[in-house]
Amino acid sequence: MTSGQGPSAGDPTLRRRIEPWQFEASFDPRQLRRETCLLSEVQWGTSPRAWRGCSLNTARHAEVSFMDRLTSEGRLRGPVRCSITWFLSWSPCGACAQAIGEFLRQHPNVSLVIYIARLFWHVDEQNRQGLRDLVTRGVRMQVMSDPEFAHCWRNFVNYSPGQEARWPQVPPVWTWLYSLELHCILLNLPPCLKISRRHHNQLTFFQLILQNCHYQAIPSPVLLASGLIHPFVTWA
Repeated sequence: MTSGQGPSAGDPTLRRRIEPWQFEASFDPRQLRRETCLLSEVQWGTSPRAWRGCSLNTARHAEVSFMDRLTSEGRLRGPVRCSITWFLSWSPCGACAQAIGEFLRQHPNVSLVIYIARLFWHVDEQNRQGLRDLVTRGVRMQVMSDPEFAHCWRNFVNYSPGQEARWPQVPPVWTWLYSLELHCILLNLPPCLKISRRHHNQLTFFQLILQNCHYQAIPSPVLLASGLIHPFVTWA
């Protein structure tokens, strides 16, 4: 159900919300925008309340800025459990993955879930290893799909009145393209997704190149969802 209004004027997160054009430009997986946008939710203990914020790449990467800001507040030194959810327009680079791993090592009371809109320079082995290391450390990582886009739109975007349910619809093909490649990364398989760009007309091309090892190692439900294999049908 949609409300007839945009975010309430009394919403304490209103001044920290981003504009619809900025959300679409940052999180549309078809656009290879260079800047990283990080939308964050932090929950303490068993409280259902979430503290929300937005970080952008400046002189430092958005992930590092977030961790430094949270650490400086001093609350992480206590025993209270801290649950962090990130919605990232790009997956962390190798250097950021190392910094995140060290942050989690220093603060064992922190758990982290990361949703990503697209993969950053996914053929670089340092970036691939960084993502594997994060998952090994207990970070949950997943490619954003419709529920996550809808959640971000409602909670982080200064949408216009009557537009609560009008978040940018991303065709499922982009979700499963990046999901397939994320599985390849986490399973330590060769890349299956090739992304190329023709600068003279700014067209971006996505190509799947699957090898036998991909079919053998990637879980069948993932391949079925992407339409790369078809279920067996038994006739009585």
